[in-house]
Amino acid sequence: MENLHQHIEALVFSSESAVTKHDIVEAINKAFPGTVLDEQLVEQILKDLEEKFKSDIFSFELRVIGGGYQFFTKPEYHNTVAAFIGQKEKKRLSTAALETLSIIAYRGPVTKGDCEKIRGVNCDYSVEKLLEKELIEVAGRMEDHPGRPVLYTVTQNFLDYFGINSTKELPKLKDILAPPDDNVVGEMQEN
Repeated sequence: MENLHQHIEALVFSSESAVTKHDIVEAINKAFPGTVLDEQLVEQILKDLEEKFKSDIFSFELRVIGGGYQFFTKPEYHNTVAAFIGQKEKKRLSTAALETLSIIAYRGPVTKGDCEKIRGVNCDYSVEKLLEKELIEVAGRMEDHPGRPVLYTVTQNFLDYFGINSTKELPKLKDILAPPDDNVVGEMQEN
């Protein structure tokens, strides 16, 4: 098939969300009946395209996100694009919502009660706001527990926003926390 790189590039470019290798194979096979395209070839072409768009001559790049591929403006051009489209500053999550989201991301699927045990306060409002913003979703219920509490997990929107494919790619807590020597409370004894 001629211009396969360009066909794949066009599919990724025209999609509003991340495109998987499987999506690409299905689209090409449907567009060109009789074509048998395999995911290994598509994967190699996507790697070629990733390399191509790393060049400084392009203002955008191809990234793997949420299990698929999508074009993104390179960081050095974000302000220009934001000014053009009139993007307003996004509202930040409250500390309470951010703490609740972190618990769900790292421990999920988890119940609201588990979040409340960890935080030590009620999480009703935080969970409601995170559901509204579609950063978390209901993952089921704990059928074997009294009251069958609801389980929450992060959504694909969460993964997309942070540019990761799964919660396994979140930084490990040991990498984030300061070493014990840098986090001292009280007075130091002089030697």
